[in-house]
Amino acid sequence: MSLIQDAARVRENAHAPYSGFKVGAAIRSVEGRVHLGCNVENVAYPQGTCAEAGAIAAMIAAGDRRIAEVAVIADCPAPVPPCGGCRQKLAEFAAGDVVVTMATTSGATLRMTVAALLPGAFDAGFMVNAEKGVS
Repeated sequence: MSLIQDAARVRENAHAPYSGFKVGAAIRSVEGRVHLGCNVENVAYPQGTCAEAGAIAAMIAAGDRRIAEVAVIADCPAPVPPCGGCRQKLAEFAAGDVVVTMATTSGATLRMTVAALLPGAFDAGFMVNAEKGVS
């Protein structure tokens, strides 16, 4: 099964009673395991969880720490990109050259790297002068 197929399968489990916009995400870790996530809305916006964030949480919970590949799918006119917050979350666990495949349920796809999705990403290198443990 492809990563897009995995994302499409988990998309069906999304909890999207308010927007009706179901999203599925699948992450392959560098260890080769697949971790899935779907969006989970909450009536108290913005307390919901994005599909990508859910897949990252599943990856971390399983003990993996690095992303090798990502797929995201939704029923929309064009391939769905991760939101800004999820782009930063992906950049935390993926190298810039990791491919993110965005897809529609009708079969359109677009592939971009994490670096192309989030140019100028904030990373730990910006924090080298931060004081640690000082309150």
